[in-house]
This record gives sequence, C-alpha cells and structure tokens, in this order.
Amino acid sequence: MNVLATNVRTPACATLGGPSAELDRLGDEIAELSAHLEAATARLLDLIRAFDARGGWGNGFTSCAHWSSWRVGLDPGAAREKVRVARALGTLPRLARALTRGELSYAKVRALTRVATPETEERLLSVGRAGTAEHVERIVRGWRRVDRDAEARESATRHRSRTLHVYRDDDGMVRVRGRLEPEVGELFIQALNAAREALYKPRIVETPVAPTPAQEPPTMEQQQADALALLAETALHRGIDPGAPGEHYQVVVHVDAPALADPDAPGQSVLQSGEHVSAETSRRLACDASRVVMQHARDGRVVEVAARTRTIPPALRRALHHRDRGCRFPGCGVRFGQGHHIRHWAQGGPTTLSNLAMLCRRHHRAVHEEGYQVTRQADGELQFRRPDGRVFPEVPPPIDISYDALRVLRAQNKAAGLVLHSHALTPGWLGERLDVRYAIDVLHPLALREALTSPTGGSS
Repeated sequence: MNVLATNVRTPACATLGGPSAELDRLGDEIAELSAHLEAATARLLDLIRAFDARGGWGNGFTSCAHWSSWRVGLDPGAAREKVRVARALGTLPRLARALTRGELSYAKVRALTRVATPETEERLLSVGRAGTAEHVERIVRGWRRVDRDAEARESATRHRSRTLHVYRDDDGMVRVRGRLEPEVGELFIQALNAAREALYKPRIVETPVAPTPAQEPPTMEQQQADALALLAETALHRGIDPGAPGEHYQVVVHVDAPALADPDAPGQSVLQSGEHVSAETSRRLACDASRVVMQHARDGRVVEVAARTRTIPPALRRALHHRDRGCRFPGCGVRFGQGHHIRHWAQGGPTTLSNLAMLCRRHHRAVHEEGYQVTRQADGELQFRRPDGRVFPEVPPPIDISYDALRVLRAQNKAAGLVLHSHALTPGWLGERLDVRYAIDVLHPLALREALTSPTGGSS
C-alpha cells in the first residue's frame, strides 16, 4: 500500500491555474462570444425585416428568403425561417429586446415566435429565460395543442359559414371570394403553396440577379394569383376532363397579324370572350402554344380555318427540356416552363433549339410584357438584361472582410450599450423536472387541463 501511495499524484487539471482554469476561461469565451453573436443576430433580423418590408430583394427574386439564400449562402429553409422570425419580432418587442441584449438565443426566439402574440409575449419570455432550448420547444408544442383544441370548438360554426363566389368585374377581371372549412382550406392552401413554390422556388446552383428599383417585385398576392392560374391549367390538363383536356379547354386569342409581328403596329388582340389584351400579351401566348390560323372577312366573318399547328414540336420540346432543365431566367430554376422564341416566330424567328429558351410563366411574362430582354451570345450563352438595359450580374459581389470581425462585433455591441458576459445566455433552470401540463395551465390564457390528458401532453 505504501508503494501504491507513493505513486498517487494530484491530477494536473486540479492544480490552481492548470488546464482546468484554462478550459474554464475557454468556456467563458465561448459563452460570451455566443452572446455577442445572438446580439448580432438580432441586428441581422432587424435588417432583414426592413429589407423585406421595403422589397429590397427586387425583381428577379421571388422573395426575401430567395434573395438571402443566394446573397449570403443560407439554406432555403433556413432563409425562410429567418424571414419569418424577423417579421414576427416586428410585433414582439420584448422578445426582440431579449435577443438584442444577448439574453435569449435565436433558437429559443425562433420557437417562441411560432406561438407568441403581443398578449402572451411576456409570459413566454419568462419561459425562454427560465428554461433550456429543449424546455422551450416542449412548452411551445403543448401551447400549440391548446390552440388547436380551442379551434376545434368552432368547427360547427365554420362548417355553416362555408361559401364561394366567383364573378366577373366590369373590366373583365375575375373576382374570387369565399370561406372554406379548415380541412378544405388547408387542401387548397397546400395546393396553392405547391404551385407557388413551383413557380417561385429558388435554385441555388443558378445565379439570381441583383435587385433593381426599376420595377416593384411581385407581391405575395400576385404570386398567389399566378399559382392559382397554374392550378387551373394543371387540373384541366391532367384529368378533370376525361377527353382530350389539353384541347377541350383552350384560351383562344384573336390577333391581327400586324400586331402579332410588331406590338407597336395597329391591330387588335382579343380573347374569345371579347376582352382585349395587349399585343405583347398575345405574343407571349403565341410564343409556345397551339395556334389555329383563321382568316376573317372585313365584316368579321371567318372565311377560312387552317389546320392546327404546334409552335414547338414534341421532339424539339423534349430536347429543350433536356438542355435547359427548367427556367433559364437567372436565379429562377423552376423545373418546368414554356418555350420562348428568342426571336419571335412572327418576326421570322426559326423554331430551332438555338432560338429557344425555357422560361417559367412568371419570367416569360417578364420578358414579353415587363421590358426584360434575352439574347443568345456568340458563345451560345444566354444574356438577360433589365428593362433599363443593364446586364444581370452572374454572381453576387464577394464580401471582403479585411478587419478583425470579432473586435468590431464587440465594439459595436459595446457602443450599443450592451453588457455581454459569459452568463448572459445562461437560463434560470436549476435542474428541476419540467412539468409541461402545469406550465401550460399557468401560462396559456385558454388552457384547459383536460386538453393535455394524452401521454404526449402530460407531465414530463
């Protein structure tokens, strides 16, 4: 025993000023820097909210999240979540202030903004300060369960109030107004979201364009309208009509030949219903569509109808899809679209692969009716220009950081009056067991104990 005792040594990590103290200092630095980063994240979200509200992402991008995924390299899902949180914090000043002061992590704030309202924000802020991120997630899940139970009690009223009105305005625009039951509405919303995502989903491998103030970007309402048009087209083309859906339901446009060849030339472009459309709209519709040539007498009578022809034959269309793999407008990447004649066939442009480019519905309209231009260069590459003639950039300008970013970050937070230390983000949790049922009963204004009787909602 004496021999063994002579070989026993005090661990080096237990000595004063040894590795243990060094690791403590390292841990404190990690915690302090994390608080600085959370404060910087709050500033980032403020900038995102202002940029989004002012439409700074501009034309060529489908949303602020789309722009963020390109400009700063965020995953599209993470970009959408940051925009969502940024918008939510605009109405939740207490949570925003806690993040700014480095008192709450972004992970906690992200979870709390899913359920927080101005009325419940203060209660949920106490949850964020007291618990860990895991605790916060569990409280939020229980909170949302109570919300769903409250909504279920209103289902009978919703069922009785379902309605849908579709009517045409004096100017030819069609209005849609109604109320759908939640499950029907959810089905409709999911279909609409899928269509909107198909039209506007970003593709990271392509290079979107830099924003331009020349034209307002499409609003969410306009994107929804485009998505609804895609739903209607898809439904009619893929099976609602058991016959030949692509031909039975058609949008017919009567265009005077001079107007089709030159939008500035005199002539008419009229839908079958009698509504007038611009000559450039008719050019877009004729760019990639079945067409029937009708000759009219001066009194308007149809005197001859030629055989229907398709602008782009199926074999050529397959080659176009194979080559372009989706919309070629910079930064779009929608997987399907319409064939665009770079030089319109009405102006003598050939229907050949070299004179075609795939464009989604939105960007096909942009090229025809919003002043955007596309040309094929001598090397075969496409070049897109804004309405003012400027070329879209191929890649975003690189960010050159030639300074000590950590030093600048600390200086900025200090100038903002923030006192950040290694315990700024430490929750008030003392290790006690979390009782989700009790927490929800105390915190949620509509809490009912029986709503949490299932195993997933009981105490944990």
